[in-house]
This record gives sequence, structure tokens and C-alpha cells, in this order.
Amino acid sequence: MALAACGGGSDTSTTTTANAGASASTTTSSGSTTTNTAAATVLGTTHSGEGTYYGATGQGACSFDASADRMVAAMNHTDYAGSAACGEYVTVTGPIGSVTVRITDVCPECAAGDIDLSAEAFAKIADPMAGRVPITWQVIAAELSGPVQYRYKEGASRYWTAIQVRNHRLPIAKLEILPSDSSSWIEVARTDYNYFVHATAIASGALHVRITASTGAVLQDTLPESQGGLLVEGMAQFP
Repeated sequence: MALAACGGGSDTSTTTTANAGASASTTTSSGSTTTNTAAATVLGTTHSGEGTYYGATGQGACSFDASADRMVAAMNHTDYAGSAACGEYVTVTGPIGSVTVRITDVCPECAAGDIDLSAEAFAKIADPMAGRVPITWQVIAAELSGPVQYRYKEGASRYWTAIQVRNHRLPIAKLEILPSDSSSWIEVARTDYNYFVHATAIASGALHVRITASTGAVLQDTLPESQGGLLVEGMAQFP
């Protein structure tokens, strides 16, 4: 029987463009406040374990929205690394083929190296009747269109800054902010629900954000002042 991954909830957002005026939408959401600064998985490293499947929707521990593209999966707790795996793309190879999935959830029961795939993704690598099969997998640089995105969590404000990075072709290793009243960049701790949270008040106004991928590539954007539920498009994508 296939393992069931930990479920999660969906969010709704309003989209704007970096450096443009802000517009917010508010929904409700909750999650753990435990922080974690684990680095994302290195590209190209081959891992081995077992593959299972569940009724994945794209929602889950990573706090992403449900996705029409069901090529998604839950990472085992060890390689989830406190949400460092969230949003990364993984090519999984099983007995009859390979598939590329986006990590959107965590599988607490899975052993290190295991991945719990959506039913649709599992069917591309093995007979679903098998339920559990040996796999190998690698984190890859995804082929994505459009720039990275930033989402302010519900309840976010200049007194509690909570930012999630979306649509990134490389794993995110670090996020830093530069408020208008600061002379140096501030590294922000990552929570296990895939938001970078700075719980200290900052100056009002636009916020400079710098993200670093696991490869060392860096992107920098200017976001509107923190507003709960706001989704902002960055200016570029990782190379």
C-alpha cells in the first residue's frame, strides 16, 4: 500500500509586479513557526530510495496552491530539510521510466531517499499496482517561463515580515532583506512551512530582497511594503 503524505492547505493571492504599486488580498492560513536554515539539495547528486504514491493536489507542507499540473511529490522528512526542498524540481527514475516532479509536501513516514509521488507521476515510472518501487532521483534546474515570484503570507506586515519564493528554477538556499532603515542585508530564517520570517519590526516602505540559489546564483528585487496575501512578480529568473 502506498504511503500517505502530510496534507496541507491552499492559499489565494493577488498578483502585482516588483517595484509597482501594491494591492492585497486576504485569506486565512496557519502553520508552525519553527525556523530552519538547512541548505537545499545539491543539483545533480543521485539519491536512491523507494517511491510510493498518494492523492496529491500540489498543496501540502510547502504552503503552495493546488496545481492543475499533478506532476508533484512529497519529499521524505530528512531530505525535506526544514522546507529547503520546497519548490525544487526532481527527476525520478523507476522500473519503467522517468518523470520530473515539483516538491510541494513532506512525507514524515518516508525514510531518507524516499519520495511519495502523486498518483499521476507514479504511473509514469511504475505499475500503480506495485505500490512501492525502488527509485533513483536527482534535483535539476527546471525549464520555467516567467520570473521568480514572492508571496507575503497572510498577516504579514512591517512588524512581521513573512515571504515565500515561488516559480524558481533552482532550489532556494537563502533569502535576505534590506529595509530602508538598514545599512546591511539581514538573513531571514526559513520556517518548516516554507516562508522566510523576520519577526522584528522594520521601516515602512519598499523592501529590497535578495535570494541565493543552491548553485550560488543571486537575484535581487524590490518589493512593495509587506501586505498579507500579496503575490509579487520579480524582475528575472535564475540562469
